[in-house]
Amino acid sequence: MAERNDGRTPWYVREAESEEDTAAFAAALAEKAEPGSVLALDGDLGAGKTRFAQAFAAALGVPGTVNSPTFTIIKEYEGGRLPFYHMDVYRLSLEEADELGLDEYFMGEGVTLVEWASLIEPILPPERLHIVLEHTGPTSRRLRCRPVGGRYGEWCLQLGLTPEEDAES
Repeated sequence: MAERNDGRTPWYVREAESEEDTAAFAAALAEKAEPGSVLALDGDLGAGKTRFAQAFAAALGVPGTVNSPTFTIIKEYEGGRLPFYHMDVYRLSLEEADELGLDEYFMGEGVTLVEWASLIEPILPPERLHIVLEHTGPTSRRLRCRPVGGRYGEWCLQLGLTPEEDAES
């Protein structure tokens, strides 16, 4: 899964006591989203990645149902504040992901959310917010966020996330 702090960028932490807390965090991120925003999402099976994506999409105003793109790889949604590109790269090799031209989505006019993002980390854009959902109970989660790029660090601070080293002490 995603690595611990790599020494270059800090991890920030938010504890979510319920599915509603996790959805509220996703909605808060959606309010900050702008064209070209990329969320790189990781977590074990059942950690809530797709539910997070659904809450994020709803906050963008995406109409209709947002489902996991596990077998289609990419789903594009229009009609919200910004186009929403939802990817699930679990079934792809790095080479296959690169051949699909995912970078066109990353640099587009919409917002991209990539489930299982650590599997394609070498081709992710140089600026993104990496989020890892970790089980802490039946519905509670620890949301670990690593901003890669200045604007995402600002998002973490604005949303009141705690630097990981402070959260563990």
